[in-house]
Amino acid sequence: MNKFKEKIWNDKKRRALFLTLTSILLVLVILFTAGAIYLGTYYRADDEAIASFTVEAEVKEEKTKDGNWIFTPTETQPTAGFIFYPGGKVEHDAYKPLMRELASKGVLCVLIEMPFRLAIFDVNAADGIAEKYPEVTSWYIGGHSLGGSMAASYVSKNSDEFKGLVLLASYSTDNLQNSGLRVLSIYGDKDEVLNEKAYEKNLSNLPDDCEMYILKGGNHAYFGMYGEQSGDGKATLTNEEQIRQTAASIAQFILRGSIV
Repeated sequence: MNKFKEKIWNDKKRRALFLTLTSILLVLVILFTAGAIYLGTYYRADDEAIASFTVEAEVKEEKTKDGNWIFTPTETQPTAGFIFYPGGKVEHDAYKPLMRELASKGVLCVLIEMPFRLAIFDVNAADGIAEKYPEVTSWYIGGHSLGGSMAASYVSKNSDEFKGLVLLASYSTDNLQNSGLRVLSIYGDKDEVLNEKAYEKNLSNLPDDCEMYILKGGNHAYFGMYGEQSGDGKATLTNEEQIRQTAASIAQFILRGSIV
């Protein structure tokens, strides 16, 4: 302690430098800890509910090495594909029922696992997926909440590779007016998480012929199976009903566009 005082504390310049470095280190520790807590807190998939969710037609489910889930119809040869970006801070497995139901209707679905469960960390996650399935001739991309906005950002720069975009309780901050893309926007009328002002403000970024579907009784969280979401409205639809209605609307939108 005496040597410390002699060499550093009693020297004004060294003391100032020491205090500055200590303050910086303390701030970094606080930021790192806060970041770790934030990223480590997320909505977990309801495994029991997901396991009990059944579909009428058989679907093959496969998990890839990079953590993505592939849902392939087995009764028909799919010619339409759908890449899905999960909502922010939601475990991607929570969307397996939605993808399972959509695949049972004839659409090959790819559910993306995002770093730290935030699509903003891998906006280009869809790169290279279409090339793995040459039999699929019509590709669509979409996502829930933050995932939808990031999917919109990606497709705005890769519009030639896709036929359309599906937004679930989401909006595009990129201008897609002249993109040539078909767009479907779905949200629940009980949703209290979606920023209504931002949604209305960014509607002008979508093509004039954008298709809108409002789920009566639907909320923000029930596009996936991860329980209730903080700040959300109380749904009058069941979680299963919202997923099935959503899948039916997406399937109709995609399959109709695939034969046009």
